[in-house]
Amino acid sequence: MIRKQLTQRFCTLLLLCFASLVSAKQPNIVIMLTDDQGYGDIGMHNNPHLKTPNIERIAKHGMEMKHFITYPNCSATRAGLLTGRYPYRTGVTAVTQVDHFMRGDEVTLAEVLAENGYKTGIFGKWHLGDNHPMRPTDQGFQEALVHKGGGIGQAAGPAGNTYFDPILEHNNVSKPYDGYSDDIFTEAAMAFVENNQSSPFLVYLATNLPHLPLQVPDDLAKPYRDMGLHEDNARVYGMISSIDYNVGRVLDKLDALNLTDDTIVIFMSDNGPRHRRTKNDSIPGRWTANLRGTKTSVYDAGIRVPFFVQWPGNIAPGSSTAQMGTVIDLFPTLLDAAGVKNTSPAPIDGQTLLPLWKNDVDSLEDRDFFVQMHYGPTPFKYMHFAVRTNQYKLVSPHDFPHGIVHQPTDHELFHVLKNLELYDIRHDPSERVNIASEHPDIVNAMLERYEQWFDDVTEERDAAGIERISIGHPAQPIVSLSRFDWGGPRVISRFDYGGPRVVEDNQLGHWQVNTHAGVYDIRLDLPELQSDGEAHLKYGNVHLTLPVKKGQKTATFERVELPRGQGNLHAYIKAGRLPVGPLFMEVTKL
Repeated sequence: MIRKQLTQRFCTLLLLCFASLVSAKQPNIVIMLTDDQGYGDIGMHNNPHLKTPNIERIAKHGMEMKHFITYPNCSATRAGLLTGRYPYRTGVTAVTQVDHFMRGDEVTLAEVLAENGYKTGIFGKWHLGDNHPMRPTDQGFQEALVHKGGGIGQAAGPAGNTYFDPILEHNNVSKPYDGYSDDIFTEAAMAFVENNQSSPFLVYLATNLPHLPLQVPDDLAKPYRDMGLHEDNARVYGMISSIDYNVGRVLDKLDALNLTDDTIVIFMSDNGPRHRRTKNDSIPGRWTANLRGTKTSVYDAGIRVPFFVQWPGNIAPGSSTAQMGTVIDLFPTLLDAAGVKNTSPAPIDGQTLLPLWKNDVDSLEDRDFFVQMHYGPTPFKYMHFAVRTNQYKLVSPHDFPHGIVHQPTDHELFHVLKNLELYDIRHDPSERVNIASEHPDIVNAMLERYEQWFDDVTEERDAAGIERISIGHPAQPIVSLSRFDWGGPRVISRFDYGGPRVVEDNQLGHWQVNTHAGVYDIRLDLPELQSDGEAHLKYGNVHLTLPVKKGQKTATFERVELPRGQGNLHAYIKAGRLPVGPLFMEVTKL
């Protein structure tokens, strides 16, 4: 009996040791993602003003992927990173008004890693939906410190919120914080690392810098002002100095905890710099490394971003590759590195980069990466897309993608297809010499592959539908609805072509919701009312009204019975003939 017990204990010890060894092989993962930092916003990319020594430490100790391609806007890149799937599949088309909602049934990197023993935390920008089932805590992150919407100060968050002493969401609870947002997110990420160092962890440090508004401590912008730079550039570069400082803090923390050798560290941006939106909107002197385009553009300045990765013992220090890598590759690559199998039935579009990182291969099989960007919930074939391979790039350019909100006429499409552009990226990285007329066979072949891709991803998205906000779900009994998350024709029309934008733009929409039957209090935060009027609440067969007075700030519909179902939740105020919406609507299940 004693011998049997000793044998059992010995076997148990062996199993524990084996489990420990297996666990030790799983690397920690730190992804540092910046917001609107261009390829040229790195010192080693010949920027004449910036110095980024801490970011470049990652390149020194690891690999630079010189042709790493993302999407030209925030939400699409973030959806692709987390799922390994083209953003259109996941429901994401743009950055606001339902276009940024990623479906709750998407399987994320955080979910898969958490199911396999990882501790997971996000710190900074989420931008894939602020309500259930789309929040980071609904999508695999066990710790979440984020801001709402696409940026601090936008319509999704509290009025008057800034990068200084912001109100943030900690595990879905709004709290005020002291300090500068970039420092707050970094310190929370470092605390998460220290508290979870005994197990493998995923840290997704997605700073909101250097996205607009350009709010930065004056001492960080001053050195660039003293160089005589445009004020906007001085502020942007000051924000990147903050980023570089905090990257250094994260690397130093890993060193201090002896975690560096066991950690994959990635630094990248979500898209190119916002130095130009249209031909008439530019910031003088922003260095773009001679790349063409800007944020929201499918030219390379919009989609080619800085990317550095280190993993001691696996990636050769100081190495680099000109092979194309893409944002949808990170999901399969990091699961591969962790030895974790993805069990999601959904198609994964990315491919693992691990053989390239480990120098097991000189090159990956050539392939297409498809990019398209517009506004509004409906993608339109042929409008503002690019197909990129290692050598060639097919481009359907558009100077105002925000205005692509209606089905183009056949006349417009004929013009678009007649004027497709083709570039040899390998020899013409600035996309200056259009060779489409010389290689119609290449243009036609790439165009056909784009058409097949478009049909595939949009049909999957259309079949799933736009994700609806949950009302009354036990995971979120109080739901805050903002103008950032509403949809409807008046919302879409504000992106259309036309005259100058005015304050009255985007004054009414509705929320697409999934309701749980129950009794609710529903409070409206009202816009500034110039006269008396009436507040309306509509959902299905429910239509309630309340009188409101000039200057009134809030109106509350008490003990409203809502049925179980799906529909559009409307709230509006009529103080004249044209209704306007509330600033916020808070729905509390009683």
